[in-house]
Amino acid sequence: MTAAGAPRPVAVIGLGVISRFYLAALEQAPGLRAAAVCDLEEAALAPARAAGLPAHRDHRALLAAHPELAGVIVTVPNDAHFALCRDLLTAGLPVCVEKPLATRSADARALAALAAERRVPLLTAFHRRYNAEAIRLAAGCLGRTITKVTVRYLERIEEHVGRDRWYLDPARCGGGCVADNGPNAFDLVRLLLGEVTVDAARIDRDTTGLDRQAVIELTATTPTAAGPAARARVELDWSYDGECKDVEVELADGTVHRADLLAGHHGFKASLWHEYRGILAAFETALADPAAHQDGGIAALDLVEASYRLDHDALEVR
Repeated sequence: MTAAGAPRPVAVIGLGVISRFYLAALEQAPGLRAAAVCDLEEAALAPARAAGLPAHRDHRALLAAHPELAGVIVTVPNDAHFALCRDLLTAGLPVCVEKPLATRSADARALAALAAERRVPLLTAFHRRYNAEAIRLAAGCLGRTITKVTVRYLERIEEHVGRDRWYLDPARCGGGCVADNGPNAFDLVRLLLGEVTVDAARIDRDTTGLDRQAVIELTATTPTAAGPAARARVELDWSYDGECKDVEVELADGTVHRADLLAGHHGFKASLWHEYRGILAAFETALADPAAHQDGGIAALDLVEASYRLDHDALEVR
C-alpha cells in the first residue's frame, strides 16, 4: 500500500535508448517514483543496481517482487509490446507504453478491451503532443479554421537507435519509419484536425524491406465551416542528413503558422526531456481518474495500417 499523498511506485520495463528519458522524468514527477526496473540484458541493469534500484531480468519476477506497483512503463521493442502489455493488464496494472501501442491494430484493440475489462488506464506515449511548441501551435489554432497541416519527421535512424538495433529490423519494428515515427506524426495531425483518413501513401524501402521514406496524404473526416475538409501531409524520412521535426498549419484566412519541435532544445534529442515529463504528468492524471482517460493508440495504428495498405495497392498499379 502507498501512503496517502506519497508518490505512486512504478516500474520501467525495457532499458533501451528511450528509458533514460523516463527515468529522468520520474526523478521530477511529484506523484510517481521509480520502484524497480527490468530488462533482459544484465548489462543494461548494472546502472540501476549500482544506484540501489531493484532490477530484474524477467517481468514476471518483477511483478512477484513488487505487489505495491501502481503502474508500469513499457519501453521495449515494438514487437514485444503486445505480449508484455497483455500480461501487465491481466495482472490489473495500469500501463504507459511507448508508441506504437502494438504492431497490429487487432492486437491494439485486444489490449484496449483488456484494459477496459480490468478498469485500468492504458496510455500510449505520444511524446510529441507534450512538446511545448506543439502545444503553443495547437492553442493558437483553437477555434480557427484549419485548411491544411503538414508534419515533417526527418532523421537518420542509425544516429538515433544506439544499441537498439531492432529499429532496423522490419519484423521487430513493425515496418520502419511509418510504423515507428508515423504514430507520432499522425497523433499530431489528429490533435489539430480530429479524426482523419488516409487518401494516398508512397513508401520507399531499402533492400531489407525497412521503410526509409514515406509521404502520406490524409483528409479530415469532418468538413470545415468554410467548405471542404482540411487536408494533411505527413513526410517521414529515416535517411535524412540531420534532424528536422516540425508542423505547419495553414488557416482559412491565409495565414501560416509553424512549430519547430526542436526549437530551444540544443543537443541530440534534447526536446525529449520535457516531453517525457509531459507523458508522466498525463500518466499521473490517468491513474487518478482511469475512467476519464481516452487513448489514441488504436487510431494512430489504424492510420499506419491504412498507409501500408494503400502503398501496396499503389505498387500493384505502378
